[in-house]
Amino acid sequence: MKLVFATNNFNKLKEVQEMLSNSIEILSLKDINCFDDVDETETTLEGNSKLKANHITKKFGYNCFADDSGLEVESLDGKPGVYSARFAGEPTNAENNMQKLLSELKDKENRKAQFRTAVCLNIDDKQYIFEGICKGEILQEKQGEKGFGYDPIFKPEGYNISFAEMTPEEKNKISHRGIAIQKLVDFLKSY
Repeated sequence: MKLVFATNNFNKLKEVQEMLSNSIEILSLKDINCFDDVDETETTLEGNSKLKANHITKKFGYNCFADDSGLEVESLDGKPGVYSARFAGEPTNAENNMQKLLSELKDKENRKAQFRTAVCLNIDDKQYIFEGICKGEILQEKQGEKGFGYDPIFKPEGYNISFAEMTPEEKNKISHRGIAIQKLVDFLKSY
């Protein structure tokens, strides 16, 4: 089975490819000569994942899936949420986003947060949504060199290390994206 993963994020693509079985061939946007930028104009993660998946299905005719992820911080009323990638403004910059978040949490005791992913699958003219959540907290400072985005300042519940200190295999087992993609994989196995 061939599926397009509607992302330009090489790190996400690599993470997902490591999780999928060999029976599913993942094509990147580059593989299908798609260089479109789909504006994430929706106010929810589910809405943005649908926008991206629908664009690829309508324009290129492929079965595909797309995701949108966000970091939701309890004491910031769920921010940055759907705006996680551009929290510190454009152009997007992970370091600036982390520093802005740490600054906003400077005087807050409650550092509870969760990463959430919504994956939209368009397959054979049907649409399915899969969600993954990983609860944890925001650290006081960066820890670790692996991962991307907010990984160096996010410590998942039940662990004493950040996402950026985990191997990709460790992270994929418990991460928001890992959970959502595992639901997608389980669905595809019985499809």
